[in-house]
Amino acid sequence: EVQLVESGGGLVQPGGSLRLSCVASGFTFSDYAMSWTRQAPGKGLEWVSDIDSSGDITTYADSVKGRFTVSRDNAKNTMYLQMNSLKPEDTAVYSCSKDLSSGATKEYDYWGQGTQVTVSS
Repeated sequence: EVQLVESGGGLVQPGGSLRLSCVASGFTFSDYAMSWTRQAPGKGLEWVSDIDSSGDITTYADSVKGRFTVSRDNAKNTMYLQMNSLKPEDTAVYSCSKDLSSGATKEYDYWGQGTQVTVSS
């Protein structure tokens, strides 16, 4: 059974940092690209970042470029999202998802439950 479990969310002040983790199980993690998406209250799903299966290729939404960094540790079946210089508009539930391929296609077959990130003073 495929499972994706996010953690690391919380309440942080504007300008602060958080690191999210996504622990995967039930499939060969190193064979697949992974993604982070987010959904703010009352808004639609927004793609945040992709990382390919090897971790060599990463892409970001313009809204987070230069502030967020995605990485993965295939030995630990874990993907990370380092979020710096957080803004109130980054408030959302952040979820990880498993891509259908080793390269990022933005087509997913599994999602985690998500972790809440709240940026507020």
